[in-house]
Amino acid sequence: MPRRITAFSNPLVKSARSLREKKGRRLERRFLAEGLRILTEAREAGRLPETIFFAADSAAHPLVTTLVDAVEAAGGEAIETDRDILHKLSGKDNPQAVVGVFAEFDTALEAIDRSAAPIWLVAERLRDPGNLGTILRTGDAVGAGGLILIDDCADPFGVEAVRASMGALFTQRLAQARWEEFLPWLRAGPGLLAGLALDGSEDFRAPRFTAPTFILVGNEAQGLPPAYAAACDVRVRIPMLGKADSLNAAVATAVMAYEVLGQLNPGAA
Repeated sequence: MPRRITAFSNPLVKSARSLREKKGRRLERRFLAEGLRILTEAREAGRLPETIFFAADSAAHPLVTTLVDAVEAAGGEAIETDRDILHKLSGKDNPQAVVGVFAEFDTALEAIDRSAAPIWLVAERLRDPGNLGTILRTGDAVGAGGLILIDDCADPFGVEAVRASMGALFTQRLAQARWEEFLPWLRAGPGLLAGLALDGSEDFRAPRFTAPTFILVGNEAQGLPPAYAAACDVRVRIPMLGKADSLNAAVATAVMAYEVLGQLNPGAA
């Protein structure tokens, strides 16, 4: 049975509120996700929050009821509250009806099964959480296995990245590693590394991609370091016919991912 909390000073509210900051997430090893769509995606992917806060005026909504029942059946806690508390948790003027507190995932590179999917996305020093979330959505759209974050990237469990992923954070595998860890891991098994670079030697449609293909995109401002680009099996460019010299990192990843999908599974793209 959900309990009702409306006090800002309640320890559960204060603990959940702290997860909006990276320091709080590191300390608690938990993160926030908000909204019926995202939490429903999480439930359907087999991931439930440890605690769910929901607005009293949305308690009768069938999706809210399903989420609350699932959380309580799994041993989690459901908290009925008001929109003021949800505003404090989410930081949004018009807060969602539900906010969940999730345990962070295992992001060890060794937990990735490269044979599980024909496409994997790899981002190096990606700094914008919106780009990170959008790349996760792209991975979900093309049936990728997940996203591997290289070196110092934006926090995938930050509120902005989780929002931008629109639930794909829960459908995609996620790993974090340094380059010096990633490259030996990649070379220990099958996998073609395709890097996106402004000075790529080939048009992105020219190579014949094989599964699994790892699509590597670099930092938004600087692109791939020369040593990283040199380690790729193929280094490709996306033609730019206008005055812009490059596409947004997330857009470029999507263009490349659909080309690889079209080659590996022509009927799907």
